[in-house]
Amino acid sequence: MTTVVPSSMSISKIDKEKGVIDSSTELDAGALFVLQSRGSWIHCGFHLTTSIVGPVIFSLPFALALLGWVPGVLIVTLAALVTFYAYNLLSAVLEHHEKLGKRQIRFRDMARDILGPGWGKFFVGPLQFSICYGAVIACTLLGGQSLKFIYLLYNSNGTMQLYQFIIIFGAATLFLAQMPSFHSLRHINLFSLILCLAYSACVAAGSIHTGKSKNAPSKDYSIKGSQENQFFGAINAISIISTTYASGIIPEIQATIAPPIKGKMFKGLCMCYAVIVSTYFSVGISGYWSFGNRAQPTILANFMGNRQPLLPRWFLLLTNIFTLMQVTAIALIYLQPTNEVFEKWFADPKMDQFSIRNVIPRLIFRSLSVITATFLAAMLPFFGDIMALFGAFGCIPLDFILPMVFYNVTFKPSKKGLVFWGNTLIAVVSTLLAAVGAVASVRQIVLDAKTYSLFADV
Repeated sequence: MTTVVPSSMSISKIDKEKGVIDSSTELDAGALFVLQSRGSWIHCGFHLTTSIVGPVIFSLPFALALLGWVPGVLIVTLAALVTFYAYNLLSAVLEHHEKLGKRQIRFRDMARDILGPGWGKFFVGPLQFSICYGAVIACTLLGGQSLKFIYLLYNSNGTMQLYQFIIIFGAATLFLAQMPSFHSLRHINLFSLILCLAYSACVAAGSIHTGKSKNAPSKDYSIKGSQENQFFGAINAISIISTTYASGIIPEIQATIAPPIKGKMFKGLCMCYAVIVSTYFSVGISGYWSFGNRAQPTILANFMGNRQPLLPRWFLLLTNIFTLMQVTAIALIYLQPTNEVFEKWFADPKMDQFSIRNVIPRLIFRSLSVITATFLAAMLPFFGDIMALFGAFGCIPLDFILPMVFYNVTFKPSKKGLVFWGNTLIAVVSTLLAAVGAVASVRQIVLDAKTYSLFADV
């Protein structure tokens, strides 16, 4: 079988049955089967929300505790504005290339067409895959921790280990990972959107209830630690906030939209950021207001108290169930880039998607992908520190720097204009933050290294 892998797709007509693009250029199976262009802007909004909004928002009160009220709220707001702007720039670049007859469907395709072949193959591609697969590992770990939390909530003396819960979560992901295409996740991602609204409301209500109760913890909003620790803490907080807004798969999500794509991504982003505004600020502000500088890396840990939970057990159980189910959807959406590569390498685009020839390789390689992620999550329960480093190296370049570069190179705005210098300023500042954030992440790994152990029960 000879498969031509185009850097972009020349558009001639739409295959109405499959929602893919038919042209004289033969498509690879990854584009044909996984990135089916059949969705509406509403489906795009579901995908965007699941890729961005997740339980990582439980760390926002901790980030505010490292920054203080004014800088913290300001940076959360600024990150929202910058990423909304950046994702719209990416969309504008993608729409521009579609008008020229070339529809780009992958982040690495954009880099290859705009910056050159080396950028897509050796920089953007590996960077995106490491971030997305790292997110799958982190979600698997978080899912296992949520299961263990539920277990200990009603059996505080239980003897089951964390790795056992991670395996249970991995088994559920293994089953759902067989969903054939990105578009087939649209109903799961609608449910995911509802779940993130639900657990955010629970956390905000729980924080307000705790802050007003007679057992409310004392509130201290000063920033703890020496000046050095405060500085690196602030950098870590900025990295945390940046990571909460990261997606890394914007082109792949836009690829799921049925042509013509003009204006649809903007509507999807508006839906997504309506959810972001209602969840990020409610969780971050209420959590920091309630616990001050005692806010833990995840606000759920604060609800457990020192001796007994500060909230009813049924309430904590409900919150964790919502979280657990949504983490599954996040893991599925970040599996899509690797699924697309597996389909491109091992499937035959000349045969039906559900033929034995294509189903067997899909089952084997997607299963191996999930099993490997589950094993790594069980082996490295301290993966959160590593993801902070990934966030500095990967999320900031993909979501804060490259959109500005792509736009400036593609549209060549006047160097005397605000757009060019605004984009350049964002890219330069983001580069500096990524460099300092990487140093801060490495420092934190070194400080925590003595607590690391393989297959630890944390």
